[in-house]
Amino acid sequence: MEILKISTAQFENRSGDKAYNLSIIDKLSQRAALDGARVIAFHECSVTGYTFARNLSKEQLLNVAELIPEGESVCKLMALSRKNNIVILAGLFEKDKDDNLFKAYVCVDKNGLVAKYRKLHPFINPHLTPGNQYCVFDLLGWKCGILICYDNNIIENVRATKLLGADIIFMPHVTMCTPSSRPGAGFVDPLLWENRENDPTSLRIEFDGMKGRDWLMKWLPARAYDNAAYVVFSNPIGMDDDQLKNGCSMIIDPYGDIIAECRILGDDVVTATIAAEKLAQAGGYRYLKARRPDLYRNIIGQTHVPEQKVIWMNDNQ
Repeated sequence: MEILKISTAQFENRSGDKAYNLSIIDKLSQRAALDGARVIAFHECSVTGYTFARNLSKEQLLNVAELIPEGESVCKLMALSRKNNIVILAGLFEKDKDDNLFKAYVCVDKNGLVAKYRKLHPFINPHLTPGNQYCVFDLLGWKCGILICYDNNIIENVRATKLLGADIIFMPHVTMCTPSSRPGAGFVDPLLWENRENDPTSLRIEFDGMKGRDWLMKWLPARAYDNAAYVVFSNPIGMDDDQLKNGCSMIIDPYGDIIAECRILGDDVVTATIAAEKLAQAGGYRYLKARRPDLYRNIIGQTHVPEQKVIWMNDNQ
């Protein structure tokens, strides 16, 4: 296992405009490659856009979704990987040959599809089918895993992915700046985004407070720390349909420390060097070795009927 340079990106995607979104993926992939990165990760549904899908019928969503790996967008991602000499991870809506729909995230390199993951807990549209397996794969000498957005809030998913061998977990999101029962949550006024050049301070206060980054810091570093894993978090910035997102794409090391983060109010990419030695030096490595599954095997595995619907909050609810 060698030292590896990884990039994470943020950008303002356009709903349903795959050609535009892929052009930004191309541009940011070039930047990352020039910085020496061998891998770049983009956010959930970075190819297609995300929030607009809450209002789509099944027929409309099928028109947006693609087969994987033969779909046009995944083929384009492979071409971009070859062109820019960098591994690319990006998200889109997937359909299978029976018209089942999934929230997918792919890893491609110049030779083709490396890995595909289907979100375990999709909720943006009722016609989406949950994935049913974890995803751990080899990439440039490292064991990697993928968990999409809400999947990471169920802590068992992160621990299971680590126990399956992942030392790097890619965590693509479309998150923050939405209402919730937690104190301080809520939408951020799109007018602040439109006026960001004249008044970046007011927007940054909203983005960095409890509506955004402060909430993220309550839990995301802990996923890395507890599991002695590198976390590659990707999130859009700007308008996603009618909702404003705050970016903060970042890479976190096994100590729970942020080693790279997008901090500009616009499209951006940052790069970090990850090293295997931290995996065994971090506290989480010792905690994993000290586990006592005999105490909680039957507790963790007890019969449970998962809640199928997660409320997506918007102005109409």
